[in-house]
Amino acid sequence: MLFIFVAGFTQCGANPIDRQNEDRIVFEKENDNIENEFEEFADEFESEEKTSDPFASYNRVMTRFNDGMYECVLKPVGKRYDEAVSLQVKESIRNFFNNIYFPVRFVNNLLQGKFSHTVQETQRFVINSTLGILGFFDPAKSYFKIEAHEEDFGQTLGFYGIKGGPHIVLPLLGPSNLRDTISLYPDALLSPLDYTEQSYPTLTDTWAEFIAAKSLEEINRISLDMDNYEKMKNDAVDLYPYLRDAYEQYRKKQIEE
Repeated sequence: MLFIFVAGFTQCGANPIDRQNEDRIVFEKENDNIENEFEEFADEFESEEKTSDPFASYNRVMTRFNDGMYECVLKPVGKRYDEAVSLQVKESIRNFFNNIYFPVRFVNNLLQGKFSHTVQETQRFVINSTLGILGFFDPAKSYFKIEAHEEDFGQTLGFYGIKGGPHIVLPLLGPSNLRDTISLYPDALLSPLDYTEQSYPTLTDTWAEFIAAKSLEEINRISLDMDNYEKMKNDAVDLYPYLRDAYEQYRKKQIEE
């Protein structure tokens, strides 16, 4: 607008009708530029891969159910657990569970051809299982600077171009999609926590042992991540699409790394 004013002022000796025509042309050009910029932005926005969500009604109901379970059961238990267990112990328990899931990370790094990561995961497991006292501590990272490389079968499928498919909210487990839901089974076969008959020894042989171990893992995780979930709830205008989009973006980032 300032440009239009200056242009008109400097040509004050010209014919008023000509000045009006020139001003109109300048205005129309600026308007066209704005419209073109907006269209480019809209095209860029629409070009982003949209999340397939044919089960939105079910997903919203399940999100409310999971949030209700969190508020009524998991959050109170997590708070009591947080008060009773020190941060150092909670971090050690998290380290222990991360360490025993080594087979999942090893196989999926291998399947993706990330051989250096496979070697580093093996080094981490050996060091943490020995110097780290069964994985309760992480000297591989703190002393040897060997970083973890989290990979699961969902990431492996995504690595080979398989899309996530419809978004699905799982009972208690939360946001997922078709690809990642199917991938839970092969990862479970590699997990040392199992209640079925396996050809190799596992840490849990019965349903009760499995539930106890998984409950401890989940309550410990909730006590450490409680503040993050509360912040997400406070930031979300609508909880379900917020969690859905956050999950899909997070998984996309994991696959691309």
